[in-house]
Amino acid sequence: MLYSESLKKNKDFQIVYRTGKSYANRFLVMYIRKNCMNRNRLGISVSKKVGNSVVRHHLTRLIREGYRLQEEHFLCGYDIIAVVRVNAKNSTFADIKSALIHLGKLHKIYISEDEAC
Repeated sequence: MLYSESLKKNKDFQIVYRTGKSYANRFLVMYIRKNCMNRNRLGISVSKKVGNSVVRHHLTRLIREGYRLQEEHFLCGYDIIAVVRVNAKNSTFADIKSALIHLGKLHKIYISEDEAC
């Protein structure tokens, strides 16, 4: 990730869950909270309810890649947590990518090319 790093510590996840704002769609729930940095930190959470470890890691890779490809459109300075819902188990890369974009627009942190200056 060029502009972002991973959110890894449980304490950081808990702060975002408690004080952040959330929106959801069919596949994902996205929590965001401003951080005092000039970059985003992305955290991904996939419960065991979603599937076995192969399925969970596959979904994690899809989210990470979808975010990486759209990263320049996201505003900087946020902690972002993507929580995967059970419906995402059989979703494609295009579904996950569009879900990320949709939630970014709901949070008003996603700026598409046609909306830019």
